[in-house]
Amino acid sequence: MKLWSMPSSGNSYKVRLALALLDRDCEIVDVEESSAELAAAKAAGRLPFGKAPVLELDDGRLLPESNAILCWLGEGTRLVPDDAFGRAAMLGWMFWEQNQHEGVIAVRAALRSYPSRRHLATPERMAELLERGHALLQVMEERLAGHDWLVGDGVSLADLCLYGYTHTAGSRGGFDMARFPGIGRWIDRIAALPGHKGIAE
Repeated sequence: MKLWSMPSSGNSYKVRLALALLDRDCEIVDVEESSAELAAAKAAGRLPFGKAPVLELDDGRLLPESNAILCWLGEGTRLVPDDAFGRAAMLGWMFWEQNQHEGVIAVRAALRSYPSRRHLATPERMAELLERGHALLQVMEERLAGHDWLVGDGVSLADLCLYGYTHTAGSRGGFDMARFPGIGRWIDRIAALPGHKGIAE
């Protein structure tokens, strides 16, 4: 397999993390923001939706969207709950991540990190994202204050999905993570999983 991956992106990272935790062999092709490699991958038709990550299967099929890739990789593994309700609850967190969390937590980090987007980082916009982001992180905190994992009694795709941008929400996004001790313990728990690799690895 081959993963077209943006190194700095939490969406790409959560796929790389799943591959590492599952010990799956995969060639990683870096297509960083505003790079010639990203433009070439788009021109070659390797990014069906115009963005990374995309998993290219051994038979040449292309699977875009980070959470869709996670579901494909997780099929039949310990990362997907055995029971129907657990699987649905896992998907609920994954839908919420893309529909709510990513559009605030990741966006604030991107406005602070990518020179091409800094002109959009007005004080009003950044303050709005900070307030909304803290409210979203509180949703996670309410679950993780009393549970080790987002769903059930073990790590699932929901955890990997939310970890992608949450673990750098303080350093990259400027969120006050000291307000969320349950999230902090959960981040440490994921970092201690056998096979874990950081976003820069």
